[in-house]
Amino acid sequence: MSTKYSLLPSDDNPPPSNFRNSIRSGDAALALDGDAVAALAAEQDAHVGVKRVEAAQRVYGRYSRWALFIGLGLASYIYSLDSSTTQAYLTFATSALGAHSLLSSVTVAQSLIIAVGKPVIAKVADISSRGNAFVGVLFFYVVGYIVIATAKGIGQLAGGIILYAIGYTNLQLLTQIIIADITTLKWRGLVSSMVSLPFLFNSFIGSNISTAVLEHLSWRWGYAMFAFLVPIALSPLIVTLLWAERKTKKLVAEDLAIARAAQESLSRIHSRAVSRATGGAYGAAGSSRPVSRVSHAHETVQVDDSHSPVHPVRQNVWATRWETFLRVAEQMDAVGLVLLGAAVSLILLPLTLSQASAGSWKSPGIITMLCIGVVSLFVFGWWDFNKASRPVLPKRFVFNRSVAGAALIGFFDFASYFLTYVYLYSFVLVVKPWSLINATYFMQTQNVALTLFGIIAGLTMRFMHRYKYVLLFGLCIRLVGVGLMIHSRGANGSDAELVMTQVLQGFGGGLASISAQVGAQASVPHTDVAMVTAVVLLLTEIGGAVGNACAGAIWSNSMPENLAKYLPELSDEQRKALYGSITDVVKYPRGDPIREGVILAYDDTMKTMILIATVLSVIPILLAFIMPNWYLGDAQNAITETDLMGNYADEDQSSIDSEA
Repeated sequence: MSTKYSLLPSDDNPPPSNFRNSIRSGDAALALDGDAVAALAAEQDAHVGVKRVEAAQRVYGRYSRWALFIGLGLASYIYSLDSSTTQAYLTFATSALGAHSLLSSVTVAQSLIIAVGKPVIAKVADISSRGNAFVGVLFFYVVGYIVIATAKGIGQLAGGIILYAIGYTNLQLLTQIIIADITTLKWRGLVSSMVSLPFLFNSFIGSNISTAVLEHLSWRWGYAMFAFLVPIALSPLIVTLLWAERKTKKLVAEDLAIARAAQESLSRIHSRAVSRATGGAYGAAGSSRPVSRVSHAHETVQVDDSHSPVHPVRQNVWATRWETFLRVAEQMDAVGLVLLGAAVSLILLPLTLSQASAGSWKSPGIITMLCIGVVSLFVFGWWDFNKASRPVLPKRFVFNRSVAGAALIGFFDFASYFLTYVYLYSFVLVVKPWSLINATYFMQTQNVALTLFGIIAGLTMRFMHRYKYVLLFGLCIRLVGVGLMIHSRGANGSDAELVMTQVLQGFGGGLASISAQVGAQASVPHTDVAMVTAVVLLLTEIGGAVGNACAGAIWSNSMPENLAKYLPELSDEQRKALYGSITDVVKYPRGDPIREGVILAYDDTMKTMILIATVLSVIPILLAFIMPNWYLGDAQNAITETDLMGNYADEDQSSIDSEA
């Protein structure tokens, strides 16, 4: 069944991004009500960033387009190198500052920023420009690393990490947004997966670099070098984007002028229709005064112009600045962003802190934060659905099967992933007689498979022109990989079997992650792509936090009991030492009763996590069935049927329709 946006815009049905090219013959005669005209007017200033991107397609030549792709490649490389090296420095940084016990608190703050920062930068990219958003990302990146490298206390270190996290998380998001801007649907999956290619070698190179830095320099130099490397790597991309945006200012101004002229024409048509219906010549029935119509996001207000002065308007500077601030806040949905940030933070923080001990869930502070977070989430929904003129989460996202499906798939998939992954490194060190380097290589297996099979997924979608089959197949393979861990987790499980579980999970995850994102982006107009990408990644991050918290809760509650079950001959202090330190466990050789007892305790504890993860892995498969199977062709999206410049793409109608 075909799923289309109609020609009449509304809150749940936004107009095409380039109005000049979307109006077809005969459409001007359509009867538009005030809300439709107001929504059409509101769209013009809400997505200037998108208009600049579409106009930029008209100025990109062969060399500038290559510069753009090279810039994306360099940005992706530095992002992967960063994530593969700097994490190792944090432990040494907190230890050097005498605050190693606060390592978890710093990590929590970083994870919260990574989660809640995405919608903010997506809004900035929409109302300003992609280039300006990248400049902001670079600023936070560099300042954050400078603060970290020069930190003299844990407060400065935490502040630097928060600033850096803003840049780090939004570099990933903006890269995906730019790819959606400059690629058609049939190529998007492949290009999106290619940006992960550096992880194939940086996963192994990064550990060598971090080891060399820690041995021969210091953790401060490990952070400081990225304050120099990141600007160098991002400069080609930022310069190319800003150059194109500068050249397109005139084109965007022309587009906006044409759109406003069309809006005024439609407004006059509506006014005449109202006048004929009410018997008035100018406005309301019986009125002889001319009126001007001021359009807002949800209403059209009649303003009496009969006594307007003709002299120049004197503007108070501060009043003008305040009006500008309010306009930007309205476009950003500042209230919605604050409510969303508070809700996500107050939900994720207790979930993370609850891992500290078995009794954390009974803490009044944990319960209070969770309650306020959940209430804030409902208030955010009420605000965005009923009050916000440019909401972060419009109703059309919630009721869009592709967007909701992709976001929930990411949520449950990441929850399942972290349930099996959080304590996997500890598990293999205790259960397997592997060296540290081999255990580290094992932990990278799934990431390498994710990258390789993500590229295969992109190639498959390029030639199949559909994404749903790839998504379903990937989720089924991932379920098999998680399920096999139930058997391979034991002490008698073979090495090959354990490695194969990670390969299968990476295989399925690589297919599913790329196809789900493409499906969500295909289901919305270009004006919504940035926010949809941010929402899907936000829900995915929250799912990861939930899985992490569940794994911590199971570990802190079950592991002590299992140690007491299999090692009753030990004292409480001895079992507590084995619970709190892997190094104390691996001192005992395989075959020693204490080592074997710990292995049995790990076995039972991991079994609970893996069973829950397996059940959660079934839910994404069910969600995938509800997603429409959009045709991936030469259009920027499958809704407005426009190309990368915002012009109507003349594709065969039957091929653009979605399969139910």
